[in-house]
Amino acid sequence: MTQVKENNTVKVHYTGKLADGHVFDTSEGKEPLSFTLGQGKLIPGFEKGLIDMKLNEKKTINIAKEDAYGDPRQDLFVEVPKSELPQDMAPEIGMGLVSRSPEGQEMNLMVVEIREESVILDGNHPLAGKDLVFDLEVVAISE
Repeated sequence: MTQVKENNTVKVHYTGKLADGHVFDTSEGKEPLSFTLGQGKLIPGFEKGLIDMKLNEKKTINIAKEDAYGDPRQDLFVEVPKSELPQDMAPEIGMGLVSRSPEGQEMNLMVVEIREESVILDGNHPLAGKDLVFDLEVVAISE
């Protein structure tokens, strides 16, 4: 029976949850996630959890934050003067913004604090600092 190995291309149905059971992402009702292991496109714990799974096998894996998005990084919190925000924007805590670096790379930010003359934005991944749980089902394996 075929088992998932490093560098295999796999198709996986998944449901991602926080430790409290809150679902943050799922492939349910959609096409399965398709990717090649070892290319670093997914969090390390997700790929490790798939190794040695068999075709049509289902399993639940627990991924510590260190093998997911890590701890929140303080250098990704920035203070921006309100004068640099679009004039028609009324910032609110939890509001998502997109910024573009000088090189053209997009960065997702979230408003985490509003001060009199500025706002504090968080550039960390929303799941940084969290342990994750994934229900997995391998639906295809190819070399």
